[in-house]
Amino acid sequence: MAELKLMKGNEAIAEAAIRCGCDGYFGYPITPQSEVMETLMARKPWEETGMVVLQAESEVAAINMVYGGAGCGKKVMTSSSSPGVSLKQEGITYIAGAELPCLVVNVVRGGPGLGTIQPAQSDYFQATKGGGHGDYRLIVLAPASVQEMYDFVELGFDLAFKYRNPVQIQSDGVIGQMMEKVTVGDFKPRLTNEEVIKRYGSWATTGKPASRERNIITSLDLDAYRQEQFNLKLQRKYKEIEEKEVRFEKIACDDADYLLVAYGSSSRICQKAIEIAREKGIKVGLLRPITLFPYPTKAIQAMLGQVKGILAVEMSAGQMVEDVRLAVEGKVKVQHYGRMGGVIPTPNEVVKALEEQIIKG
Repeated sequence: MAELKLMKGNEAIAEAAIRCGCDGYFGYPITPQSEVMETLMARKPWEETGMVVLQAESEVAAINMVYGGAGCGKKVMTSSSSPGVSLKQEGITYIAGAELPCLVVNVVRGGPGLGTIQPAQSDYFQATKGGGHGDYRLIVLAPASVQEMYDFVELGFDLAFKYRNPVQIQSDGVIGQMMEKVTVGDFKPRLTNEEVIKRYGSWATTGKPASRERNIITSLDLDAYRQEQFNLKLQRKYKEIEEKEVRFEKIACDDADYLLVAYGSSSRICQKAIEIAREKGIKVGLLRPITLFPYPTKAIQAMLGQVKGILAVEMSAGQMVEDVRLAVEGKVKVQHYGRMGGVIPTPNEVVKALEEQIIKG
């Protein structure tokens, strides 16, 4: 039976993991996402569902534990914040290269370097363009509420197993630390080993019966031509994801003369900015990407015959704005407004930027 709970975004991630039948969490503490592991440790899900929760000796160890669990067909995940996710990049590209499902959560903080513990969105390039080496992509989900932090855990696992690909929840310190009411669902049982073999035995390392060939999981192939064919296979998969898995939300767009594009906590700020702008007689709407990859390019393009200009709002020096400009192809003016280093923009600042950079500029 569904329940209503008051919790932080980070706590919602942990609660969702337990309830959706996650097999294992491997992590390492770092602000502002430490409550994910702290909540799991406090809940002791190994007593309730058998879920493994382990603080690894490092972020590098944690992501390689995820690699091992994913290779066995298990529902496994990790979480961290910006510098920690940077350390995980080698393991993430190995997992993508081995075509394994897993969930990675990034509660973004300001950078570069160790930066600050305050919220930012400056890891967009890392998440959407491939933060590690090689031609690979992650499916990237961007929650804008604590409810979506909860919901996107199960959705993330569903997409990860559907496409045998890592999925990343790209949150930030605002969503991770804020508290909201969350509707939590029923507990789903973890798959038994027999069920894992039945569902994923064609690729998972579940033990080799005499009736089939070995399942070999690796991201290494020293034959350049075979590796090229494998890369082409990956590109076909990413193209399918782009065709089938785009998610976005449109707010007040029906009569909009101008468009804000923002995700995560920035999109919440933009919703208030819309109210302020419309009180001033400025018809502005919001397009919120929910999937950062695949990006809602066509949804933005569909607005081009209607709007006179677009302002991309993000807590960075300007990263997502590049995807907005690629979608627009120079057909309308696109500008960027952002704050950096953990500073959160205000709705009034967004309206002022819209007026100065788009309407008057």
